[in-house]
Amino acid sequence: MGKQREDQEHGAEPARTALTADRARAMTAGLRDAIDDVLRSVAVLAARVRDAHAARVWLPLGYSSWESYCRAEFGISRAQAYRLLDVARALAAIHDAVTAGPDLSRTRDTGPGAAAALDYGLSQRALIAVSSRTDAVAEIITRRLAALAHSGLQALDETTVHAVVRQAVRDVRTAPPPAPAEPPADPAVASLRAVVDDLAASTHAIGELMLELAPGYLTDTEAADRIDHFCDDIGIELDHGLAARRYALTGDRRALAGTVL
Repeated sequence: MGKQREDQEHGAEPARTALTADRARAMTAGLRDAIDDVLRSVAVLAARVRDAHAARVWLPLGYSSWESYCRAEFGISRAQAYRLLDVARALAAIHDAVTAGPDLSRTRDTGPGAAAALDYGLSQRALIAVSSRTDAVAEIITRRLAALAHSGLQALDETTVHAVVRQAVRDVRTAPPPAPAEPPADPAVASLRAVVDDLAASTHAIGELMLELAPGYLTDTEAADRIDHFCDDIGIELDHGLAARRYALTGDRRALAGTVL
């Protein structure tokens, strides 16, 4: 009875027949394909929106603006019309960061492969969330791909690049707001904050080294195997090395709580 009520509260229909493991796997594969199709459609939509806006497609059709064109042709609001542009611009900035390196150039914005090249498995919500911080996302992607290429420990194949892109977007989305720029009035507090800032800066630099050895898409357990010896060599605890790596990934000092700070 309790289980049935729980299913009803979450909107799930009670199972009518018991599923076999094979049938469950087939249903899961179908669901995964559907999710992949949705994410891929974001890339296609973004590419077409960007091309249409760049060509000022509304003018030959007699509309005065992108907004009026979208309202008349697609029945969407002004906010939706400009959210489409946010998605397109964010994805274009990410793609430019990925293709900036000589070893990472690929089909850019022409030909049938253009939309496929933009498919990093990102949702519209994620792209809209970082649309005002594309510089930060691009900087993180560029830095981490360069570190991977320099380390030579991981081939920069499509799977790796996509993982780096998704992690960078996730990091920017979850990063806390910057600390207040005004220094504290109490000189002792200001001095202590300066010491903490210096420690955080040096730890971030160590974290960047850790990311060269253990890229951000690895779990802490997987990363530990790669950085253990390095931590011994530089004289820090493994937990400190993992915390520094998390800090370099996120920029959030809370990653250092209980270890470095």
